[in-house]
This record gives sequence, structure tokens and C-alpha cells, in this order.
Amino acid sequence: MFQWMKNLHRILTKQDLDYKTPGEKDGSLSYSIQSNLEKIKEVFTHANDVVIRQFEIGADVRIKAFIVYVDGLVDKEILQISLMKPLMIDMHLAKTDGTFNRKTAFTIIKERVLSISEVKDAHYLQDAVDAVLSGDTVLFLDGSPVALVASLRGWATRGITTPDTEVVVRGSREGFTETLQTNTSQLRRRIKNPNLKLETMKIGKQTKTDVVIAYIKDIADDKIVEEVKKRLSRIDTDSILESGYIEEFIEDNPLSFLPTVGNSEKPDSVAAKMLEGRVAILTDGTPFVLTVPYLFVEAFQSSEDYYSRHYYASILRLLRYTAFFIGAFAPAFYVALTTYHQEMIPPALLVSMAAAREGTPFPAFVEAMIMGVIYEILKEAGVRLPRPVGQAVSIVGALVIGESAVSAGLIGAPMVIVVALTAISSFVVSSISDTLSIMRLIYVILAGAFGLFGIMIGIAGFLTHLVSLRSFGVPYLSPLAPLNMRDMKDVFIRAPWWMMFTRPRVLGWKNQVRQKFRLMPEAREGDENNK
Repeated sequence: MFQWMKNLHRILTKQDLDYKTPGEKDGSLSYSIQSNLEKIKEVFTHANDVVIRQFEIGADVRIKAFIVYVDGLVDKEILQISLMKPLMIDMHLAKTDGTFNRKTAFTIIKERVLSISEVKDAHYLQDAVDAVLSGDTVLFLDGSPVALVASLRGWATRGITTPDTEVVVRGSREGFTETLQTNTSQLRRRIKNPNLKLETMKIGKQTKTDVVIAYIKDIADDKIVEEVKKRLSRIDTDSILESGYIEEFIEDNPLSFLPTVGNSEKPDSVAAKMLEGRVAILTDGTPFVLTVPYLFVEAFQSSEDYYSRHYYASILRLLRYTAFFIGAFAPAFYVALTTYHQEMIPPALLVSMAAAREGTPFPAFVEAMIMGVIYEILKEAGVRLPRPVGQAVSIVGALVIGESAVSAGLIGAPMVIVVALTAISSFVVSSISDTLSIMRLIYVILAGAFGLFGIMIGIAGFLTHLVSLRSFGVPYLSPLAPLNMRDMKDVFIRAPWWMMFTRPRVLGWKNQVRQKFRLMPEAREGDENNK
């Protein structure tokens, strides 16, 4: 029994010794180029896209060398001009003063020969292999236990386009791409501040995905930054293919249906959140950037609110709150009123609804559940299918199925109207549309069982859950609970920019002042135009 437990403990605590070579337990490179070549070939066995090019450099003293890179991840034109030509041609034709030999070759090549802006050393085989798989070119020299990593990355990428999930009328049309360097450069271009820190780490034992933690040092809370690093460092998984993987590993309440980690495709939106004190998490291979802490009120804010006139932006924000309540409660209220509380419906409307539902075989609760399922099916089909086919599905679902169901007497016309209004309202707050689908189902069930009393119980439970949530230690319902009147100027309405001279206290308490006080525009006295 004890022996079995010892064996199990040994298996579970076994350390990963990737790329370790017999006789070199630390995995360091060898002075012998032949030994290093054999190790590289062993690691990349049956990897046809990995190119190993052997050659000799020098005129008087001939030194063996080879480079390793992945075909498709390297810019071959720059490789030829900046690395291969200087090594094989320029060094062969150049006159030497006798200082070039196996001991000095590495230093001379690194400091005098290569015209590459970014080079670094690799002392271990695993570091060299990771660099090759990341798109770098690694140079090995005979007699040197250190490899030279040259950044010659160049692969096919998608250009900067307008994101489909956050379309705006006024504002930046640029969106993040799948290339990490492009995304970090877009943030750096908008925040020209040396305090903008970009810290890189690798997550995923198999994928070794590059992840960047971005924050502004003199604005972001140091405790939140450290908590982000802590939660990312504890992720021990094989793969990270999208930021959604990371989101589920770092959120505060993994069992909640409400998102406590934000995401965005727009660089200007992420930059604005960072300027309020949030931390951004960029993942290589995806255009979606995570932001923490995330508050519930952010779901009703849009980057366009801050580019438009504050009166119009405030009206739109109030419309979003209205759409949220319609999308969550409209079917439930319809079921409750038609099933339990007919006396609350005006008589003329009640007669019209009764006439429309005459002959329908199902009660209102069953109608709501059927129409809810059909709507979710149509929405999923419209999203997943190619765009022309998706439009056809929408037409078939809205006209053929809906009209036929009403004509056949299976579904009442008022229910079709309620479901259509609910569907439209759900897309107004698209960032939490999946949350609305879950809430809508729960409230319909409560309304079908207990009427308006069940809806009130559901609302009380929802508010209790909202108050209990936190995002990286920050109350999720801030600044509503705990109440902070000074931060209410950007919750239900968007106050003019000259009034928002402080950052949200719950986020940017370290550096609260955003701009100078009393910047309200005033007409100058004696202005010729005002006489």
C-alpha cells in the first residue's frame, strides 16, 4: 500500500525535463557543433517545415555553422540579406587581422557582422528550440556553447480592419489582429507614456502562447497588477489558443453566469480602460483583449459614448438599460400577466390578446419556452452559417415559421411580438447577450410557476448575486454598491468631459486626477462675435 502511494507521488511530482540531453542534465549547449546539430535534429524529427542550413564562415579560419528556422515563420528576404550574406560572402571577402578564431567568432559576428536590430543569446537547448518555434532564427557556431537568436519573424497576417463586434458611427475604425506585436504597437501608439508597461510571459506547456500584461504604472493599482500576474502564473495547462481560455482560469466567480472579465477588439476602448486604472491582458493569436477589473456598468458603455455629444450619449445609455430590462423580463412578464394577473391588463388590450390566443393549444408558459428555443436555434444558425445562407435562415425563421405558426394556431401573435422585441433588445447590449439568454429562461420558469411573485424573487436573487460578486477584489456593482456619488457621472448618463476630472475612485485611487478642474468652456468677455 505504502509503496503504491510512493510510486503515485513520484509520478505526480515528476518534473518536465524537455529537450534534456544525456550527460547534460541542465540542458546547456555543447562546444561541439556536431553535438548541437544532433540534438536539434533529434528534437525536430519528422518536422518537415523546420529548415537546418549548414555552412562555413571565415576566410583564413574556416568555422562550421548552421542555422535553424521554421519555414513560413521567417522573412526569407531579410534572412538572406541580413544574415546569410554577411556570414557567407562578406566575411569570406573581408580581410582579417588574425583575431577571428573559434573563441572570438561569436562576439565578432554578434557585434560587427550581423545587421539585425534584435539579437539575443541562448545558453540552453530548450531556449533555442522555443525561439525557433516562436519564429526566430537561431545560429550555432562550432566552438561556442552559446547560440545566437536573431529576430527575423515574418509570416502572413491579417491586416488591421474594423471589428465586427463593436461597430461605431464615430471613432476609430481600427481593431486588434491576431498578431501580438501589432496589438501592443497599437496601444503604444495611443498611450505615448514610458509608464506604459508591457510584461510578457508564456502560458501553455504545449503551445507556449505569448501573453502580455499591459498597464500604466502610475495609474493602475499595484495590488491588482500583482494579482493578475499571480493568477496567470498559476495556470498550468497544455494549451492556450484564445483569450477565452485565460478568462475562465482567472475570473473571481467561475460558477457565475455574469462575466467578471471584460474583453474588447478596439484599441481605443482598451486604452481608455487602462487610463482609468485597469489592466489589459493580450494573447497571441486572438484579436480579443481582456481587461480587469470589469464592472457591471461597463456592459452599457460604448466607446462611441465618449466621442459623441454628451446629451445624445446619455440618451443612448438609458436606452441600453431599457433594452436590458426588456430582453431579460419581457417574456416573463407576459407569461405572468396572461396566466395569473389578467386583472392588471387593460380590458381593451385583454380582449384583443384573448382573441389572438383563441384556439392556441398551449398555455403562455409553453409558448414562451417554444419560441425561446426556436429563437436561439435561429440565432445560432444565422451566426454559424455563411453570410448569404444566414440571411436566408433569418428570412425563413421570421416570415415562414413565424407566420405559419400563427396562421396554424400553434402560437399566439402577441407571443411572436414579445419574442421579436426581446430578440432585438438583446442585441443592444451585445456584450452580455449570452447572460440575457440565461436570465430570460430563469425568469420565464419563475413566472410560469409563481407569477409576478416569482419574478420578484428572481430579481431579489439577481441583485443579491450582483452585490456579492467581485472582479479582482473590486465590487462588481460599483459605483452603485457601495454607493459613490462622485462616480455616478458615468453610469446612467455620460457627463460632459469637463466634469469628469477624476478617475473612478474604485479603480484609479492611486492617481485620481485625470484633468485640470474647471475646464468648462466660457465665452470670452469683449469677444467681437458676442457684441
